[in-house]
Amino acid sequence: MIPNQKLYQRIADSIAADIAAGAYAPGSRLPAERDLAEQFKVSRPTIREAMIALEIRGLVGAKKGSGIYVSQTPIESLVPPELDAGAFELIEARTLFESEAAALAAAAIDDARLAELRALLTEMKQERDSDAAFEADKRFHIAIAEATGNSLIVSVVEMLWAVREQSPLCVHMFARARRKGVTPRANEHELIVDALAQRDPQQARDAMRAHLRRVTEDLLDATKLELIEKAEADFAAQRRRVAARTAV
Repeated sequence: MIPNQKLYQRIADSIAADIAAGAYAPGSRLPAERDLAEQFKVSRPTIREAMIALEIRGLVGAKKGSGIYVSQTPIESLVPPELDAGAFELIEARTLFESEAAALAAAAIDDARLAELRALLTEMKQERDSDAAFEADKRFHIAIAEATGNSLIVSVVEMLWAVREQSPLCVHMFARARRKGVTPRANEHELIVDALAQRDPQQARDAMRAHLRRVTEDLLDATKLELIEKAEADFAAQRRRVAARTAV
């Protein structure tokens, strides 16, 4: 085991080793996501991250309505180095730290900081799915951390956002979600601001936690849809090839 290796990486490496050893032959179907979660005693989002990591490596692919299959010619040399943190792991950490940061901010926030948050909220609404909206989303969450008056909390939240922007797997998964139309949820951010304005720590904590839970759900939907659409595209291409051959 590699020290400090992420959980999803250990699972991906374990399955990759099984593929290399012949436990899963080329073209064979991997166990269902639920079965793998039980086998490795982890959550289904962790298995989803492992499957996406294996897909990035070119070791597996999806088939419409059937599941995940081992590639016909998996190539070990294509396995990249450290893929770093996955999006679900990141959001779990953000939920822990940012929910408590919101609660602390509710007890310490001033009117100037609330005005800044409302301005960022307006920017998110106006820019919608542009890069500016996503940048406003980041600044919004960091501004809440700054409202706590605790520099260490600010550093942790900034570090978590840096992981989102620098981890290859995180970048890959959030880019998928964005292609599916996932944008910063302005209405949920507004509920967070309202709770902060009321100086209600529990309400602020709950609003932030609910928001990040929805981010997780968006990612689950987006990654599932990506696999399905890839399988559908492969199926359509196969149909075209068959049609072309039968027309000869």
